[in-house]
Parts: sequence; structure tokens; C-alpha cells
Amino acid sequence: MPTKSDIPLYQKFSLMTLGIIGFFFILYIGTDIIVPILFSLIFAILLDPIVEYFVKYRINRIIAILISILISFLLLAGLIYFLTVQIIMFGDMLPQLNDKFDSIIKSGTDWAARSFDVSHGKVNSWLAESKDKGITGLKSLIGPTIMSIGNVLVIMFLIPVYIFLILFYKEFFLEFVVLLFDKEKHSLVAEILEKSRVLIQKFLVGIIVETGLVGLMNVIGLFALGIQYSLLLGVIAALLNVIPYIGGIVAMLLILVVVLATEPLIYVLWVTIIFSFIQFVDNNIIMPKIVGSRVSINEFIAIVAVLVGSALWGIAGMFLSLPIIAILKVIFDRIDSLKEYGFLLGKNKIYENKKLLRLPKRRSKKIANTSKI
Repeated sequence: MPTKSDIPLYQKFSLMTLGIIGFFFILYIGTDIIVPILFSLIFAILLDPIVEYFVKYRINRIIAILISILISFLLLAGLIYFLTVQIIMFGDMLPQLNDKFDSIIKSGTDWAARSFDVSHGKVNSWLAESKDKGITGLKSLIGPTIMSIGNVLVIMFLIPVYIFLILFYKEFFLEFVVLLFDKEKHSLVAEILEKSRVLIQKFLVGIIVETGLVGLMNVIGLFALGIQYSLLLGVIAALLNVIPYIGGIVAMLLILVVVLATEPLIYVLWVTIIFSFIQFVDNNIIMPKIVGSRVSINEFIAIVAVLVGSALWGIAGMFLSLPIIAILKVIFDRIDSLKEYGFLLGKNKIYENKKLLRLPKRRSKKIANTSKI
């Protein structure tokens, strides 16, 4: 019977490819089950220190868990209420935005007609056709949107239940993971789980702190310029910034559209400068010091993870991508057989043994000769 080392490389690659395809297919079809559990797991990891604090002072574990969940959801409800009120106030300005956009479109039409020698009638006809298609597409989205709202309500009901059960059965689940390994490795596995839990908690807290600091800078910058609804725009931009790299760009574009419709054109330049500066501070100071000091993930992996998360689970997947990669890196770094994958996910220096990265001299000469042909 052939051993693992006797299996040809193409067979290993084929099996690995099929395994990856099957794994992601399961993640895709199980979205409605997996996504709420993952959100619940992240919340449970964040709330675990609070629960343990209450338990330390002889409060019943069930009551401690309920109090922790209640506090967190009150804070979340406060944020949702604030955003809802601000969005309703923003809705009062929609007629003004519509008039401003109509003015911008008219100016653009005049410019296109002069620059490309096209009649106003053709440009207006093209705009009307595009508008009709947009309205048709919007109507087609109403049904799925209503269904998705229903799914969100179901998830919002399930998440507190999942969080409670994860926190209540925490020791049971940890013991199950330990029992998966040989007896002589139990102490090592328990140590890895404990260190991973602490690092993940610090990482997630770092994300929250980073979001708060970025939101504060956003609001101050927009308020200093006198931009309308600075608070709403700054908070939304900070929440979108949780999505690595892509979120910051989307947030800036969203704010520029609003500024373009409500303020003179020069403000677009000032907002671009301020948000570029905030992104520079976030990427080079806040992220490395507060978040990156806990778990460092390289940019390529982060962007790929966001795209994969979006393809699998939509917006929820984009938000979950970074915490999931961080958790995987923490685990990989502490298991000898998986350290290579932890190395791949992180921001690491060039491998110390540089001889492994060099071609043998004969080989390199041969390549040099063939390159001249």
C-alpha cells in the first residue's frame, strides 16, 4: 500500500483542490446557520471576561451571562437608535439632494453636449433610459430586500441564544477540543486554547478601540469643515472601516457623494485630503500599535479574505473576514504542524535561512544561460 509520501504531486493537488471546493461549498449553502454562529462566537469571546468578572464575585453564572448579554445589547441598541434617528433626519434633506443632483446632471449634460458634439436630446434620452433601468432594478430588489430583513430579524433573535449557550457550555466545548488529542498532549492543547482566547479577546477589543478612534477623527474633521450630518457620516465611515482596505475606500466615496450634493465643489477636495490623512494615521499608527500588536495580518491575505467573505456571505462575510483570519492565525502560530500557514497569513520578515530561498549555483547558471537564448 503506498504511503503518503508515495502519492504523486498531482494527486495531492487534486485532492486538496477538491477538499477546498467542498469546504467552501458547505460554507456557502450553510450561510443561514454558520453566519449567526460565527457572530455569536465573536460576541461570546468578547463577553467572556465580563462574565468571569461577575462569577468571580459569586454571582450565579446564568445571571452573569444574562447581565453581560443585556449590557452589550443595550449598547448595540443605543448605536442602532442613534443611527436610525440620524438617518431619519438625513431623509428630510433628500429633496434638496435630489435637486442638487438634477443640477449636477444638467451641468454634466451641457458639458457632454459641448465636448463631444452630441445633442442634448440624445444625452437626455440616454439618461432617461439609464434611470428607467435603475428603477426597474430597484423594484426587482425590493422582494429580496424584504426577505433579507426577515432573515436579519431571525438572526437577531438567534444570536443572543447562541451567545448564552456558548458562554454557558464554554468549559464543556473546551474539554471536547482537548479530548480530540492524545492524553499526553492535553496540557499543551489546553495551554494553546487559553493563550489563543486571550490574544483573540485583545485583538477584538483592539478593533473596537480602532473603530472608536477613527470615528472620532472622522467626526472632528467633518465638523471642522462644517459638513452637514458630520456625526452620522463619521460614524458610518468608521463602521465601514472595519472592512480592511476596501471599507475605507467605500466610506470615502459615500461621503464624497453626499458632500458633492450638499456643499461647494472645493469641499470635495478638503474632505479627500482629510480622509486620506485619517487613513494614513489609521494604517500606519493606530492599526499597527493597537490592533497589529496583537495579531499581524498581511495586506494581501486581508484583501483576499474580504473578497472571499463577500462572495460567500455578502456584507456579513466582509465584516467577519478579518476576525476569522485573526483567529486562524493565532491557532496556526501555536500548532507546530500549522506554523507555515500562520507564517503565510502574517506580516513576517524574510525567512531567516535565506539559503533556502536561493537556487543552487549550477541551477542558476543554467537558468542564466537559457535566458540569453
